Amino acid sequence: MTLAYLNGNYQPLAETQVSVMDRGFLFGDGVYEVIPVYARKSFRLNEHLQRLRACLSTIRIANPHSDAEWQAIIERVIASSDSADQQIYLQVTRGIAPVRNHAFPADAKPTVLVMSDPLLPPDAVLFARGVTAVSAADFRWLRCDIKTTSLLANCLLRQIAIDAGCAETVLFRDGILTEGAASNIFVVKDGLLLAPQKNHLMLPGITYDVVLEIAAHSGIPYVVRDITAAEVKAADELLLTSSTREVLPIVALDERPVGDGQPGAMARRLAAAYQDFKRTVMYSQP
Repeated sequence: MTLAYLNGNYQPLAETQVSVMDRGFLFGDGVYEVIPVYARKSFRLNEHLQRLRACLSTIRIANPHSDAEWQAIIERVIASSDSADQQIYLQVTRGIAPVRNHAFPADAKPTVLVMSDPLLPPDAVLFARGVTAVSAADFRWLRCDIKTTSLLANCLLRQIAIDAGCAETVLFRDGILTEGAASNIFVVKDGLLLAPQKNHLMLPGITYDVVLEIAAHSGIPYVVRDITAAEVKAADELLLTSSTREVLPIVALDERPVGDGQPGAMARRLAAAYQDFKRTVMYSQP
């Protein structure tokens, strides 16, 4: 039976309950992580915990556990699942306050939730034919580098794509590419891979880092810099990446073909290298 962890207790997820006075419920006052698990081993746990520490510090929540304690909790949740490949969802909120008040409660104890879902590989058909996307103005707040549970803007932006029958919404702020509603976006032009630079307007994605490492190891030239909307619209290829969708080619944006409207050479090369990375690194972790 897959168990969830909540504030020191391991129990079935259906039996896990949080108070309606929890600030995560009332204000979205918390942060989260999604950690891929391959062959029951957390992928880059140290990097995920480092990002968690940074986000907790930024929003002034004391980290409730040491890295060793986090690892022990996560490993027990992983062990309880029937799935070898999983995605661990970890959430920390500011906790329960006696009254609903915007000001931080002085003595609230953080609420900690850890749960697991199976991690399924992307459908091979999606890669073979590519996916479509729409674009939209990035109207999220100015601290997108914090992995906060307050994701209403992301949900609204992603729903734009769903309503249009597309896989993702590509976001622009002041004419500059930021990311997708739930992914990172890469641009390919004349054989060069372009990546938006990390700043407070995008989430510093772990998969984003992996893709750039794979590019460097594979001899694929890349540049990290601001990318304009005009460059995105004139791209030879567009790619979306995330831990659950891996590397997927975007073959149409706003109902207009990207390049020749088919998955391109860079997408095929990066996707193959990503699968090789999974086999040789993700599944061979110590």
